[in-house]
Amino acid sequence: MRSAAVAAEPRRRTVTTADGRQVGYDALIVATGANARRLAVPGQRGELVLRTLDDARRLRTRLDDAATAIVIGAGFLGMEVASACAARGIPVTVVDTDRPLHRILGGHLSAAITARAAAHGIRFVQATGFAALAGNPVHGVALPDGTELTADLVVTCAGEVPCVDWLAGTGLADRLGVGVDDACATTAPGVFAAGDVTYLRGNATRPHRRAPFWSNAVAQGKTAAASALGLPPSGPSQDDYFWTEVAGLSVKIVGHLPLLGEPTTVDGSVTEGRALLTWTHTDGTATAVAYGRRKPITALRHLAATAGSSTPGGRSETNHPASAGSSL
Repeated sequence: MRSAAVAAEPRRRTVTTADGRQVGYDALIVATGANARRLAVPGQRGELVLRTLDDARRLRTRLDDAATAIVIGAGFLGMEVASACAARGIPVTVVDTDRPLHRILGGHLSAAITARAAAHGIRFVQATGFAALAGNPVHGVALPDGTELTADLVVTCAGEVPCVDWLAGTGLADRLGVGVDDACATTAPGVFAAGDVTYLRGNATRPHRRAPFWSNAVAQGKTAAASALGLPPSGPSQDDYFWTEVAGLSVKIVGHLPLLGEPTTVDGSVTEGRALLTWTHTDGTATAVAYGRRKPITALRHLAATAGSSTPGGRSETNHPASAGSSL
């Protein structure tokens, strides 16, 4: 069936498609993903985002002719786009209200990544508030202080918006997306969800949490399918594995984000771009980071698991202490 779903009625267990058909179900899996968040005002043309294959092709074509670039957003995607510009020799400016990846990776790694990006020609502008796209078609960015930056290429990397409009009135979705539990079940009987459209519902010990990453979508897809069939899941529904590359340096992460404060352990040198780090969280779990180091994912998962449980209170002492001069 190639007609898009436009409405759902969980009580009647039906989905309505764009061609007017009503499809009944015993179990429904919502996996409608997310769209790129856009900053353009109605009628403003020329905004570039990066979410789909067509977006990627459009951006590649524009990169061929661009002499300067601006990227709005200093998260994973924004820094990856900026790195692609720098690799082509295109002067690029990244605009955000916070330092690169600071909200995700914390100050310790953000400082190192910012310095590395600058060394590769990536300029960073920290805005005092939300930036707006300038021109029609878009030719730059207007900052809250009145400054306007211009460039041949402007790319918005400001996150994603869950695709939940078709679920209006069902009670299944809110501004965060579709809430699920550890079995990927929603609040409606027989309805499950997986991927970027979801968030993990909080409880007494944890807040609501979105994790719109590829590995998490794969894990949730397997769990949602098992739950819909009434089978036990083959593994956990959440996979906290992330990776990125900034200015030619790979960063692999296993564990919860964000990273707060100083790392619990450091093996190697962040300054030199080659280190293994761990952060121990208040719940006793740990996050392991391979910063510019080749580390198989299985080994990184093992490091995260053992770092959170190797000592009382979850503190690991198997590597060099963070204060031993091997950190920033």
